Amino acid sequence: MDRKNRTWVSEFFLLGLSSDWGTQVSLFFLFLAMYLVTVVGNSLIIILIRLDDRLHTPMYFFLGVLSLVDICYTNSTVPQMLVHFLSSWKAIPFHSCMLQLYVSLAMGGTEFFLLGAMAYDRYVAVCHPLRYTVIMSRVLCLGLATSCLVAGFGNSLMQTVIIFELPLCHNVINHFACEMLAVLRLTCADISFNKVMVAISGFLVIMLPCFLVLFSYAHIVAAILRIRSTEGRCKAFGTCASHLTVVSMCFGTAIFTYMRPAAGSSVKQEKMVALFYAVVTPMLNPLIYSLRNKEVMSALQRVLGKLK
Repeated sequence: MDRKNRTWVSEFFLLGLSSDWGTQVSLFFLFLAMYLVTVVGNSLIIILIRLDDRLHTPMYFFLGVLSLVDICYTNSTVPQMLVHFLSSWKAIPFHSCMLQLYVSLAMGGTEFFLLGAMAYDRYVAVCHPLRYTVIMSRVLCLGLATSCLVAGFGNSLMQTVIIFELPLCHNVINHFACEMLAVLRLTCADISFNKVMVAISGFLVIMLPCFLVLFSYAHIVAAILRIRSTEGRCKAFGTCASHLTVVSMCFGTAIFTYMRPAAGSSVKQEKMVALFYAVVTPMLNPLIYSLRNKEVMSALQRVLGKLK
């Protein structure tokens, strides 16, 4: 369709999660509590890694970057969602919707790549412990983190430009945010190309990091099984348990949702998955990494001890 014949949309209206006022108020307080836990928990992780020299290792460097990504991810959608819970006018300007989609896609993609980089870090730590500090140098860590960000933002830019170049026939989004599939439903043009691009993007952003994780943990499990002492095996597995928990949670849900045939998904499922990644995952990550990690808890005690 020619650019001059496109329907111009100045703002979008979001249907949200519920139309019942009482339900919206309850959801407001629930998600406000989860949002505060997310921001405080991830900020605390970043502060601890910054202040405690014992956490200045590649593993915690990636964890700090992951916490920063989680804060940005949740801030891209949750504050607006909280405002809309207490508002009858659930509108978002066109350019704000575009920015929200861009940031959320970028942060989501970056997180998947980061989990792959963290799996590689654990592989080197378990399978090549004597060469760990040499292989996982500061230059490599910075390079991997930068590559994750560039890949995430590059994929997001491509998807956002392609989506908002389409003509829009409607401006009512059946979602609580400007989510990719929800916005695509507003178009009045053939979106076959977009579906292909979504599939390719899903493979590159989800499946490639997942293959790296599987490759890394296959070698990690083999190395752990070669350890003779039970204590040694438990210690080796303990260094990977937190990351493996987050990986299983993130990749499992993403593959189940986005790598299925289009007919197998529904608007309700898409909303639940978007909530999971925007609210639940960023909240659980610091809890999983802190409660299951003695080094993080020890760092917290040391920092609190200095403040007394």
